[in-house]
Amino acid sequence: MIALTLLRKLQFPVMAECITPASFKGKTVEEIASFTLWEGNKEKKLGDIFRIEEDKAETPNITINGDAAEVRRVGSGMKEGEIVVNGNIGMHLGEKMSGGKITVNGNAGQWAGAELKGGLIEIHGNASDYLASPYRGSDAGMRGGKIIVDGNVGSDSAVFMKKGVIKIHGNAGPFLGCRMRDGAIRVDKNCATRVGASMTGGKIIVSGFLQEVMPTFTIDSIKPKVKIDETESAAGPFYVFLGDLAENGTGKLFVSKANNPHMNQYEKFL
Repeated sequence: MIALTLLRKLQFPVMAECITPASFKGKTVEEIASFTLWEGNKEKKLGDIFRIEEDKAETPNITINGDAAEVRRVGSGMKEGEIVVNGNIGMHLGEKMSGGKITVNGNAGQWAGAELKGGLIEIHGNASDYLASPYRGSDAGMRGGKIIVDGNVGSDSAVFMKKGVIKIHGNAGPFLGCRMRDGAIRVDKNCATRVGASMTGGKIIVSGFLQEVMPTFTIDSIKPKVKIDETESAAGPFYVFLGDLAENGTGKLFVSKANNPHMNQYEKFL
């Protein structure tokens, strides 16, 4: 295992796409320290930013210690192995990841799991905006894998999601699952507006409070529970809405009946 410990508080973003298990594999501490990266507009060596130490433990492959909120693109394109972050981490964590595991014992910046293809990301704090979403002008949303967030997530998460599972144990911001195609999203607590806007497939489960369902969704039924993935189901009952009808969508939005008494008006349409 390679342990990276921040040498100082960072003022400028550090582009650290070199921090992956594949990049470190078979390299000595000295070779890893010589990897180049950018801190702001200055080219630096990895050893200028981190104290680098080797540990006999085989897993995780890489441990990052300290407040790395300015360290970006860690685990970019990762295909195997394991990274553990003991602290906060910056933007683009695990972007285009297709395998392996990343654990964050803190908060994650914007675009964590962007365009995720596979693997597992666990964030034991909050995730910022654009979790598992594509970059501007792209429709390459999450295509596989799993993301678990113990805290809250920001806006525009899981945009263009096409496959995979996201579990959010806290609250979710607006436009969750916008243009979603397939896959499953579970929110344990409350969810902001515009959930599932323009979705055409997949399912979103809100176990907490949801102020409103978009008018382009229609009530379909009430279900006692809903399957999230092969290992877990959510206990209801849930109102089941179909949509987004503006896109001829067949997606499903499950909303807790108990936590949304203001939605009982829909029952007359069943």
